[in-house]
Amino acid sequence: MNPTIFSIMLSSLSTGTIITMTSHHWLMAWIGLELNTLAIIPIISMHHNPRSTEAATKYFLTQAAASSLILFSSLINAWQTGTWDITQLSTTQSCILLTMALSMKLGLAPLHFWLPEVIQGSTMFSALIIVTWQKLAPMSLIYLTSNNLSTTTLLILGTLSTTIGGWAGLNQTQTRKIMAYSSIAHLGWMATIASIMTNILAMNLFIYLLLTTAMFYSLIITKSKTIQDTAMTWTNSPYLMILMMLTLLSLGGLPPLTGFIPKWLILEELATQNLIMLAFFMTMAALLSLFFYLRLTYTTTLTLSPNTTQAKFKWRFKPNTITTPMATTLTTAIFLLPMTPMLLL
Repeated sequence: MNPTIFSIMLSSLSTGTIITMTSHHWLMAWIGLELNTLAIIPIISMHHNPRSTEAATKYFLTQAAASSLILFSSLINAWQTGTWDITQLSTTQSCILLTMALSMKLGLAPLHFWLPEVIQGSTMFSALIIVTWQKLAPMSLIYLTSNNLSTTTLLILGTLSTTIGGWAGLNQTQTRKIMAYSSIAHLGWMATIASIMTNILAMNLFIYLLLTTAMFYSLIITKSKTIQDTAMTWTNSPYLMILMMLTLLSLGGLPPLTGFIPKWLILEELATQNLIMLAFFMTMAALLSLFFYLRLTYTTTLTLSPNTTQAKFKWRFKPNTITTPMATTLTTAIFLLPMTPMLLL
């Protein structure tokens, strides 16, 4: 793709998200979402092959359907209340429609089927944008309307997402699909806490973006597209291999790493709200996700892939230097929890 066109697409992506996040009128929010969708389609399909074209088509159809549902719910609300203000969402039909539309946009179960397919058909860079930046606009709408959305619906969607995200990820060998199901599981945790405490939602979103970006950085540098490829990480950079291992454990939510913070606070809040059984199910679902993170960790650090004596290793003929932003992102994704007391001094 022409660099000028590529930069225009990226700036349109940023503009669309900012318009949605700063708007108080439903039409402006919808315009931002549409701008977002239309800007990422050329980025997904810039490699002219059938998989990327199929991924771009699936992404466009699901996002267009979700956007039309958002517009429809806001229209019903404006018809009955006489206002287009985002925070004045009061009718039951509008709330349920908006919840389902935003869950489709984010890829929450049971409306998640498009996400793994789109991620698998995209490049690593496009997949990174889809699972990080593209979540900001719908999540900001959830944040703005959290007082009016159905708590029961969000809790059901959240529990389903964490369970399905963990369960379906067990069977995958492609790293992009594993990251897609990881995204579904993490979004489930966010949906669960969204209508209970928005501060934890914002913090969880920030940590999710940090961890996912750090993991995709590692996969892009090592060119790891399958689990077998991760076994060759040590030939690329031993230092990166250690950081990648710790990032995976952090994604799994193991203490004392960064990924433990949101799970800890969400489970504590659920217990405070007397939702003990829900907290129990969420914990059990987190163990499913932890299993495939541990499997990736094991293959990355402790195994060698099956190969013959003539096999070519990805040795460091052209050393991939770890840049300062990447090193900062990886370190923060791992050690934010141990560093927190130092920040308070």
